[in-house]
Amino acid sequence: RPSAEIVADLVPAPAKPAPAQDRPAASAPVPASGGEGAYVTPLVRKLASENNVDLGSVKGTGVGGRIRKQDVLAAAEAAKAPAPAAAPAAPAAAKAPKLEASPLRGQTVKMTRMRKVIGDNMMKALHSQAQLTSVVEVDITRLMKLRGQAKDAFAAREGVKLSPMPFFVKAAAQALKAHPVINARINDDEGTITYFDSENIGIAVDAEKGLMTPVIKGAGDLNIAGIAKKTAELAGKARSGGLTPDDMSGATFTISNTGSRGALFDTVIVPPNQAAILGIGATVKRPVVIDHPELGETIAVRNMTYLSLSYDHRLVDGADAARYLTSVKAILEAGEFEVDLGL
Repeated sequence: RPSAEIVADLVPAPAKPAPAQDRPAASAPVPASGGEGAYVTPLVRKLASENNVDLGSVKGTGVGGRIRKQDVLAAAEAAKAPAPAAAPAAPAAAKAPKLEASPLRGQTVKMTRMRKVIGDNMMKALHSQAQLTSVVEVDITRLMKLRGQAKDAFAAREGVKLSPMPFFVKAAAQALKAHPVINARINDDEGTITYFDSENIGIAVDAEKGLMTPVIKGAGDLNIAGIAKKTAELAGKARSGGLTPDDMSGATFTISNTGSRGALFDTVIVPPNQAAILGIGATVKRPVVIDHPELGETIAVRNMTYLSLSYDHRLVDGADAARYLTSVKAILEAGEFEVDLGL
């Protein structure tokens, strides 16, 4: 045979194409997501559009990764579900303050006249009175909320900042009217007791020259704004050295805000010719057991502070001190200062 025929005999003839229904599926991979290369039915595309689902982000569960109606609906539901809350960031570690050595270290200096007067008065007070201290705990959460609501409008209207201090002064003065033994003086030479008819409250101020106690005259007749203005005025004078002898005289009762420097409470010393002094401790947020009208006894985070009353036991008994402190506590916890604050 011709060589061509021999070659044809050696090369197998091509197979006939199988019927369409018998062909195996194409081996080319089908994308597993709804990208441009994936076949998506019109119904699925419409469903995705109605539910704002990005087909490119959906993993198909059909044959060959094809996206089905159920996949779109599942993606839509997942988008509606709230995202898991992010874990709270760890609080930054507290850093120790950078303290510089004082130039007074190793020196001997002359006591200032102001320091000597303060020291003499404290020794006189301790040696001439039988002093002790009682303490109560006060929840001032409502008071602090009222202050937060009113402070901006108050500052704009009155021209002074609204600190917590005027609330304490107001409560202390109001309670003094009902407890005259706390607002009194023993006259040793005459063997008599004077019960004052005015609440002249000294405010201890930490000034550069030392402790000064300017006096708010007639504090019991002032509202919160009046007390705030007078406190700011006297504190400014104390720190600038502008206090007059009249500013410093006539106190019948004193308040010391030791909490302004972080102390929880203090056993403050009663000044001479007074029966008592009120110490205000730092305000601290902490969990407290409260009696809720609906929940019963429960734990809540509250603004708490300590009030300490040091008093002359020759005139004031422990029960008298407790009654006074309880009255101040009740006034502060009720927090009925809306009228004074214009709320």
